Amino acid sequence: MIKAVMVINTLGKPRLSKFYEFQPAEKQQELIRHVYAVLSNRPENVSNFIRSLGSIFGQDTRLVYKHYATLYFVFLFDNSENELAMLDLIQVFVETLDKCFRSVCELDVVFNYSKMHTILDEIILGGQVLETDSVEVMKAVEEITKLESTTSASTLINKSIPSWWAR
Repeated sequence: MIKAVMVINTLGKPRLSKFYEFQPAEKQQELIRHVYAVLSNRPENVSNFIRSLGSIFGQDTRLVYKHYATLYFVFLFDNSENELAMLDLIQVFVETLDKCFRSVCELDVVFNYSKMHTILDEIILGGQVLETDSVEVMKAVEEITKLESTTSASTLINKSIPSWWAR
């Protein structure tokens, strides 16, 4: 099971974090700081897999990350997941973001926070992988965007008020 997904910039600022196991906010911040401390001290020429993270995550937790430009894309998961599959899932996530934002950068992550979560929710739900094809994920995201643009809260409210007053 995937325990958490994080996108952290090279200065340690979390740009996206999603935990699939309940953690209090203080613990989440501590985990993010610990992950950044581990990643920022690693040389460029080492593996993207980290097996022993200490007791802070639990004994069976592993980490896979990929560094793109100014962002670290990090997946934390347990022993039931394959490390190479998780690295490929990071690639799918980044490819989908590239298709969505045309060469994703940190500002896209900051200003399109809800779209990032939508994309992530199409790939992972409840810590389980749903979709690994970025084309299928993009189709689903485009459908959701279409629905959001055609259905707004004001049209729903306007349609419900006259029927309520008619009672």
